[in-house]
Amino acid sequence: MNNLTSDVLEIKAKLESNLDFDVLEYGCLGNCGLCARAPYALVNGELITAETAEELYKKILQACEEMEFRF
Repeated sequence: MNNLTSDVLEIKAKLESNLDFDVLEYGCLGNCGLCARAPYALVNGELITAETAEELYKKILQACEEMEFRF
């Protein structure tokens, strides 16, 4: 929640519109330094970081795809 810029909010909306994903919001994840520098997300407990919101979206999709193949 604390690093939700307008471009990150757009990515969040894209993910929420996909019924395959459960998107949860947390007020703080305790990654203050990271949160101040770049967009990030936790995907099944795995930290995903990126330079831009669009790159974060792609990395989230990739991480979900990789996790799907592990199970």
